[in-house]
Amino acid sequence: MLSVSVDEKEAFQLVKSKIAEVLKEADVEYVFWDAAELKRRTCMSWNFIQEQFFYHPEFPKRKVGSKWYFPARETREFLENWLLEQSY
Repeated sequence: MLSVSVDEKEAFQLVKSKIAEVLKEADVEYVFWDAAELKRRTCMSWNFIQEQFFYHPEFPKRKVGSKWYFPARETREFLENWLLEQSY
């Protein structure tokens, strides 16, 4: 026979800390990326980005003044699809 005992207070603290971690990660997500953030998130140089997908008609980008901004959620989705479309 197997018997398991759980310390409810410790379990509650563990769950509470994990929830706090997830919320903190979600809070870190930007609404927009700038060019520096796009380069950091993709691990690509600006020249490579421009050569590969910057001018793709479906790549989400907006120019405000002299600076480019990329909607984070849409850009991430585009990049995931773009990568899947690349042939080996």
